[in-house]
Amino acid sequence: MKQSGSDSLQRGLSERHVQLIAIGGAVGIGLFLASGSAISSAGPSLLLSYLLAGFIVYLIMRALGEVAVENPVSGSFSAYAHKYISPCAGFMVGWTYWFLWVVSSMTEITAIGIYCNFWWPELPQWIPGLLSLICVMGANLFSIKMFGEIEVWFSLIKVITIVLIIILGLSIIFFGIGNGGKIVGLSNLYSLPGGFFPFGISGVFKALGMVILAFVGIEFIGVTAGEVKNPEKTIPSSINKVLIGMLFFYTGTIFVIMCLYPWMNIAKGGGVSGSPFVATFSGLGIKQAASIINFVVITAALSSCNSGMFSNGRMLYNLALQNQAPKFLGKLNSNKIPANGIIFTFFVALLGVMLNYVMPNNVFMTLAGISTALGIWIFAVIVIVQMCSRKNMSFEEVSKLKYPMIFYPYSNYIALAALMLTLYLLFLEKTTRMSILSLLWLAIIYVIYQLFMKKKEK
Repeated sequence: MKQSGSDSLQRGLSERHVQLIAIGGAVGIGLFLASGSAISSAGPSLLLSYLLAGFIVYLIMRALGEVAVENPVSGSFSAYAHKYISPCAGFMVGWTYWFLWVVSSMTEITAIGIYCNFWWPELPQWIPGLLSLICVMGANLFSIKMFGEIEVWFSLIKVITIVLIIILGLSIIFFGIGNGGKIVGLSNLYSLPGGFFPFGISGVFKALGMVILAFVGIEFIGVTAGEVKNPEKTIPSSINKVLIGMLFFYTGTIFVIMCLYPWMNIAKGGGVSGSPFVATFSGLGIKQAASIINFVVITAALSSCNSGMFSNGRMLYNLALQNQAPKFLGKLNSNKIPANGIIFTFFVALLGVMLNYVMPNNVFMTLAGISTALGIWIFAVIVIVQMCSRKNMSFEEVSKLKYPMIFYPYSNYIALAALMLTLYLLFLEKTTRMSILSLLWLAIIYVIYQLFMKKKEK
């Protein structure tokens, strides 16, 4: 597991890079497109879903932070699962995380195709998807510092736009600025049919699946542990700042659009016919703002896909180091970048382009459901890894932890129970029922390990 010398990744990421890469990976379709589906499941009470999901994800990230600060290696939770649970667990987690971001990349390029239909309704979804995938692969084959800078700018565009949306929205809600002086107020949150809980309290939990999708990507903080300059300082700081920032972005923007525009209008067609942000400003007659936001959500999807490609290259590199992937995937180019893993991921992700060609109307929710389920499995393993690592520690070693898990082990049990409940509800929902294919993937990976890797490990 040790990485040194010419085969080591370059530690070229600063705290700023790590924070914005994590935001770039997480703030994508989960907020800008899938939130429409979540709104159709919960209505205004979706705000509570985001707060609940934020609490769960905070516990998960604290678990990851404890282990990552003590063991800052590339491959993160795959390497940790290999060390603290079993080689089989490491193999399954590594390949599952790779597959998660392949599926997520397919979902992102599908979203880009849907966004482009706002301007060019006749343009086939697969064309923007293919072009986006090619651009993302190119960005990942340069130096790690250049990748970090590109992702910083991508993320800054998202962050600035979200802040402006919140400011503009609040000015319309409370002062009528930009809306002909007509104050919108908060009535859309409680005066529409069903009030704040149009689907009862169950709506809060039913929406958790798509809400959790919005947080998948924050675990990049752990993935970058092998390439950060000061892990002991950077990882804890990034976890706290990124999560607070994401909660502000998510709850702030959802609050604004549901105040501005009746949630039933956003939920039409299951909420995935376009970005709810674009639909809101289009519905208000502010076409120019809608076009600008549509451009931004395209860059948001590109950013998330870009971060996913980055993560996948590192995960395949780590698996190859542990002899759990073909050796050529562990080779670095002259810039210390796992180029073979990135190129391999690109060709597999082309399946998403094919799906957009064959079934453009159904592909988004299918891929989003599978992506969410795989993300939940990864989150669960992170919590279990931290529990297993603690079992091997003495009282003195625990007392010296630099970033310990809070309220251990009760917080672990709460996080695991919440994740399993979300997964169960995801399997039940008609629109995300295909997420059960995640179980098939896990079964396939387990069988592959037993047939081909177990003997090799021995």
